[in-house]
Amino acid sequence: MALALSVLLACAGVVLGHHPPAYGHPRPAYGHQQPSYKHSYCDPKKAPACAANSTLTYCLEDPEYPEYEIKGAISADHLFAKKYADIADQSADDLVDMVTKAQEEAFDYSYYTGASTGASPYDATHWAGPEGYICPSDVAYARPRRAQNVEGKWRVIVNDVHYYTQTARLETCLFPEAACRALAPCYKSHCTQKYVYHRLLSFDPCDAYKGLFIDIYKLPSACSCHVPA
Repeated sequence: MALALSVLLACAGVVLGHHPPAYGHPRPAYGHQQPSYKHSYCDPKKAPACAANSTLTYCLEDPEYPEYEIKGAISADHLFAKKYADIADQSADDLVDMVTKAQEEAFDYSYYTGASTGASPYDATHWAGPEGYICPSDVAYARPRRAQNVEGKWRVIVNDVHYYTQTARLETCLFPEAACRALAPCYKSHCTQKYVYHRLLSFDPCDAYKGLFIDIYKLPSACSCHVPA
């Protein structure tokens, strides 16, 4: 009887004690969740950490500055020497007529209230004070490390990597729209912010494969007095 059963199973293609070989692909394990792959998206218009709680479109300090990546991009760029140029030592001695570096650095507007904005009265600080510009401003010969280009995209600026720098004179109004110092109310003057376009060697933190390239930035250049017609 046992012999007949064995013969019957053998004819059916079943071998006792052995598992049939698994041909092809293994069966999917139903009931188990498949892994989900998430691709991170880098938004070039999102303000970086260095610009948090700031209205400026540039950062002079950047704790997340990708120095290692910038050094690698410089080493890989055979045209870097042709793209790069800077005058690192800048001051009023070279860029402001009839004002020396020592004079500009000594300008102090801490006394000034800027109370002549709008309908506010012209107080004493409007009429008197030490040497300075007619429109109080903050002047910095700076090396931006990150900035927003004219398209609204944030880029990393090649600065203070190895010995490479890119210096810009930044002048920002301390009291924009305030009346120009020492001018009478009848002039209806006001201080206005001016900008210039700077071309700076840059790096895209969202796409390192671009390497180094020249990008354009709008940066504050002067605080001027405007007298309307």
